[in-house]
Amino acid sequence: MAVASAALVAAGSLAACSSGGGSAAAGGGGGGGGSATSGNITWWGWTPTTVGAATYIKAFNKVYPNIHVTFKEITIAGWDAAMRPALAAAGVGPDVFDIAPGAGLAEYGTDAVNLQPAVAKALGPDWKSKLALIGPAGLTTTGGKLAALPIGSTFAGNLWINQALFAKYGLTPPTTLASWAHVCSVFKSHGVGCFVQGAGQVAFNQDTLQEISDSIQPGAWTEATKKQIPWTSPVFVKALTIWKDLFTEGIMEPGALGLQQYPDANNDFLSGKYAMVMMGTWYMQYATQAGMPAAISAAGVGNPKPFTMIAIPFPNVGGGSNPPTMFGDADYGLAVNSKSSQQAAATTFATWLTTSTAGQQQVGNLLNDIPSLDGVQPDWSTVTLINGSTQQPNLQQLIKNTSVSAEPRLSTVSANLQTAIGVASTTVAAGSATPAQAAATLQNTAKSLPAL
Repeated sequence: MAVASAALVAAGSLAACSSGGGSAAAGGGGGGGGSATSGNITWWGWTPTTVGAATYIKAFNKVYPNIHVTFKEITIAGWDAAMRPALAAAGVGPDVFDIAPGAGLAEYGTDAVNLQPAVAKALGPDWKSKLALIGPAGLTTTGGKLAALPIGSTFAGNLWINQALFAKYGLTPPTTLASWAHVCSVFKSHGVGCFVQGAGQVAFNQDTLQEISDSIQPGAWTEATKKQIPWTSPVFVKALTIWKDLFTEGIMEPGALGLQQYPDANNDFLSGKYAMVMMGTWYMQYATQAGMPAAISAAGVGNPKPFTMIAIPFPNVGGGSNPPTMFGDADYGLAVNSKSSQQAAATTFATWLTTSTAGQQQVGNLLNDIPSLDGVQPDWSTVTLINGSTQQPNLQQLIKNTSVSAEPRLSTVSANLQTAIGVASTTVAAGSATPAQAAATLQNTAKSLPAL
């Protein structure tokens, strides 16, 4: 799943010239290593889904029919265990692999070649002006190496609802903490789960806490991750207090601390057991007639029945006048293994998918990521939604909301800081620490960590 970039951090997705993007000619960033137009390469990633990867590869092979790409999907929980030994020796690991911004870049960026020459060859010397700034910035090492090319961006700061369940019980989407608690009480009175979040997979707690903080004081979260203000600031004590309220007010389920976001919360929502789930823009893909049935089947439902799901703003739980915000960065980037014997073909694939108009159109149409290449939007005439009249304007507005966001999600948070945030969230939720105590512990840990 695309969202796995967040969970990954916590654990340690014709002619040779495509229109617009130019030729994704290989070489450049990868140096030697085989042919740029033929070869067998492997791509390892936690995202996209195998169906999404097959779609990308099929389109790529229309341009480069002699490069055979094999995608290997690795679970979030098993990513580090698979990647560390695979990248340690030549001939063992993948030729192309996913990298997440922030801690993922810090962990695996040293194993990737510099793709700046490749992107400059594909898009020209002014390539930075043609890609969403938020993408390359989060995938460039402190030494200036462009370790991966962003396939697209994802954002958090919204919820998804099962519209049919809301309509069945005459409910409207919650906009405040009080209305959220009311909605949940109504659903539960009918034996329907209300809101599901895998609070045991703490990377996703970061999304919720960042949104709560922004509803109190916009931008404060990012300032804290950059060490510009302390985590003991009143805004975070209040945010952790509201986080606790989600549990005491019956919004979070009693067993939330024992759930993982993937697969637990994801499956519970898609199987219709819950009316709301905390997920970001990466969830757009399940609004499609191609994506939702497969996802429901994967959730364990034998006879999948698609439903209309729509995005709603995160409720204004802070109680002030601050509007809901979106925050994000590159969902993931495609990196070329510095030990690969097929660097040229691998660079061709990574560059084509991330910089050509044809490749980025595939990304946009899949609704898994918001394309990195400037000007590329989903071709809605080719996207078949479950309920087009309702969902298309909803998704268009969601994408529009991200275009004005400048707040990062992962790129300023190290793995150790995210772990500390997770400890703060779970101890407060479990009642083993007060919000003030958890904020103090978080600050004591954070002050010893370098800012990204």
